[in-house]
Amino acid sequence: MADQELEQAVSRALEDAPERNFRETVDLAVNLRDLDLNEPSNRVDESVVLPSGTGQETRIVVIAEGETGLRAEDVADDVLDGDDLADLGDDDDAAKDLAEETDFFIAEESRMQDVGRYLGTILGPRGKMPEPLSPDDDVVEVVNRMKNTVQIRSGDRRTFHTRVGAEDMGAEEIADNIDVILRRLHADLEKGPLNLDSVYVKTTMGPSVEVA
Repeated sequence: MADQELEQAVSRALEDAPERNFRETVDLAVNLRDLDLNEPSNRVDESVVLPSGTGQETRIVVIAEGETGLRAEDVADDVLDGDDLADLGDDDDAAKDLAEETDFFIAEESRMQDVGRYLGTILGPRGKMPEPLSPDDDVVEVVNRMKNTVQIRSGDRRTFHTRVGAEDMGAEEIADNIDVILRRLHADLEKGPLNLDSVYVKTTMGPSVEVA
């Protein structure tokens, strides 16, 4: 659970945001320090499940066949089979559009080789290679978990952003989401909190408020 200081910072960011005619997201900006980000092992690349959800629609595509594919149709935005993969492999524009429109891909382990063959050059550089689905995994549970997941990825840049909610969520909910992300960063970074230079929260068009 987030501390009161973090929750107050989120409240201030929400209150200070000017009214817009669209529903704004709430984003976290993280500034790193004392890390050589040219070294891939130092880069942040994590999927984090937010306890209060993202507050936004998360588009998920499942690559599966048979019973798994049928069950996925009830919860995923789209389900692709082997023939669909082959078609995308022959159409770079369609594959790129799919990659840009989709937040997360999930694929049966038996399909991962085909995914690499047909879509690896499209999904790989975008950090969107699928989450493997083992025969023991429940595709419905995995999709529902991924709907509350965000990707935190720095690449070789000192500053990166991630979604932590929406403006109509409560400050406490958003603060809990931020707390989970900060805890993950503290655990993963080489020097923990010492590798965080500063962290800010803001709505899409609103002013930034420092939270760490």
